[in-house]
Amino acid sequence: MTDTTSIFTNEHILAWLSYFSKEADLNLEKVKIMDISIKNKNVIPTVESNKRVLIFADAGYPNFFYDLWAAGLGECDIWFKTGQMPEGSVSRTKIRNCINIELDGPCVMLIINTAAKSPYKIGIRNDNFSNGPIRYVGNEIRAVIMSMLHVDTQDTICIISGESIAVEAAMIASEGTILSVEYEKGDRETMEENVVKFGLHNVEIIPDATEKTLQNYPVPSLAFIVASKHLEEEIRQLLAVNPKCKFIIYTLELNILSAVPELFKKYNIQNQEILQIAISKLNKKNVFESQPVPWLISGEPV
Repeated sequence: MTDTTSIFTNEHILAWLSYFSKEADLNLEKVKIMDISIKNKNVIPTVESNKRVLIFADAGYPNFFYDLWAAGLGECDIWFKTGQMPEGSVSRTKIRNCINIELDGPCVMLIINTAAKSPYKIGIRNDNFSNGPIRYVGNEIRAVIMSMLHVDTQDTICIISGESIAVEAAMIASEGTILSVEYEKGDRETMEENVVKFGLHNVEIIPDATEKTLQNYPVPSLAFIVASKHLEEEIRQLLAVNPKCKFIIYTLELNILSAVPELFKKYNIQNQEILQIAISKLNKKNVFESQPVPWLISGEPV
């Protein structure tokens, strides 16, 4: 598997579309095409959210079928054939019947998921994430944060100590890259569990946000930072990698909130906006319980 060159040309893809339009009576207007021979992409979320997915693959994903089955997609129908060009008949079965098959060369699959749901997942409940030392932000607050990020499918975003934000951003930026910075070993391990659990292949878990580390990955256009003692150094290093990087800072601490405007001024980050989010929920005793009340400070270099 390579990062830039697919083993499937446009000629191959058009031939397969023609083939399946006849063999499977496929409406081409309603099919999602994925070429995972180029690089790892989020196959599981894509199959979960699309009724028809045409996948071009090679030997770079040996546990493909097992991972789909483990994600609860075993009852999906699959049309499966090896080779780069459509020749002869194609096998049709359920994904659960393929879990012992390893992808060891070029192949094409049409997956039919009649139970597909909307791909737009915002505000995932916290009990869906892996347990560990991480304290996840409330799902209602996360929904507001996600609306502020305006994530696009091809975005590269650096997210520092914002694990659940990284998961949701990765689902939306399906053709981009999420750089998840985790300073602590336990946090990195929990994030790795989340990546596996949600079937994400566009998340890079890295130990810091230094220029030396960041230069090995795609350049982020946006950074979401849970503020800590590293905040100024994180801003400086990210701007060294991309002088136009936009920022959203999350904090629960008043002293950090009061310090951010000066930091933004120092590094010529303007168009500052400050938002405070307050969420209260009625508990089983009919008493409203308040969640932590964060501030979100956004800005961008000009």
